[in-house]
Amino acid sequence: MAHQAGFVTIIGRPNVGKSTLMNALVGEKLSIITHKAQTTRHRIFGIVSGENFQVVLSDTPGVIKPHYGMQSGMMRFVNRALEDADLFLLLTDPFDKPEGMATVLHDVRNSGIPVMLVINKMDLVKPEEIEKIPERWQKLVQVNEVLAISALQQTNMELLLERLIAYMPASPAFYPKDQITDQPERYFVSEIIREKILLQYKQEVPYSIEVMVEGFQEEEELIRILANIYVNKKSQKPILLGKGGQAIKKLGTAAREDVETFLGKQVYLELQVKIRPDWRDDPTYLKRFGYK
Repeated sequence: MAHQAGFVTIIGRPNVGKSTLMNALVGEKLSIITHKAQTTRHRIFGIVSGENFQVVLSDTPGVIKPHYGMQSGMMRFVNRALEDADLFLLLTDPFDKPEGMATVLHDVRNSGIPVMLVINKMDLVKPEEIEKIPERWQKLVQVNEVLAISALQQTNMELLLERLIAYMPASPAFYPKDQITDQPERYFVSEIIREKILLQYKQEVPYSIEVMVEGFQEEEELIRILANIYVNKKSQKPILLGKGGQAIKKLGTAAREDVETFLGKQVYLELQVKIRPDWRDDPTYLKRFGYK
């Protein structure tokens, strides 16, 4: 049997479960997950391998209309993911609508690449409601196959993987079979910290920050990590710190626990808050943070 390998680009609007889906397929938490829109900012590969196959999943930011430079960079990740796909996995849910997806779906339609419509969160509605969903999307894009799943409940996930493999061309593996992502450890540390910020802080603060791991020193029994949290406005720094530094202490504890679980080693985590006014539109910082 010929070895099959290829790239699956997951596209969809915010909060339909793209990151939950990829994490479920890979079997590891690679993309952070919160209930807030725009949790995913970068493109990340999740690699699922077997003896005769390798499926490289591409998790992308939710499709939005950009309002500043960082969001434009996020949409560039989406556009790049459209260029190297062997299959588009168009993810939706019973509460989602195609509004705002017209441009991306136009590009998908004109690519000639197969499209699988995957309806997530099937456990939240009756089967007859699921049956009505495909017609919303088939007006905008030609769909080759429809499958209903629940990524959170792991429903139909084996069937989904089986169907993804069927679309992969004959090819050798692109990555070593024991590799599950293309990102380095530092990236995941910064994402864990950002996830805790999204969960702990409210209003606009989580959307105005970026996290950069500036120091990563691995010792025999301990990893020392220095991470800077960049804020957009001067007024946001005291919110992050909290009264007497209690808020950032709480943040550091929650992040350190998850980082230790991820790295499998004791961690000393130091967090610093830096002010970089309007960094979301600053070309220098957008490049440094990986949006250019």
